[in-house]
Amino acid sequence: MDYKIKLNTPEDVNEFVKAANECDFDVDISYNRFIVDAKSILGVLCLNLRQSLKVSAQSRDIQFEEFLKKYEVA
Repeated sequence: MDYKIKLNTPEDVNEFVKAANECDFDVDISYNRFIVDAKSILGVLCLNLRQSLKVSAQSRDIQFEEFLKKYEVA
């Protein structure tokens, strides 16, 4: 599943990485051609946080999907 999100603050990044780490499957986050492991706080912080980011999850998790709605953009 793919989602578009926007992380505005370092606290948002920290909360997002914690939620991704609770998933027992791979979660990637990307901007343009740069793809990083969403479970890596340093990797996520290296992305351009001023832009919307694409989250790609390898499986479905209702709790994680509900969490992503907090940061979802159209």
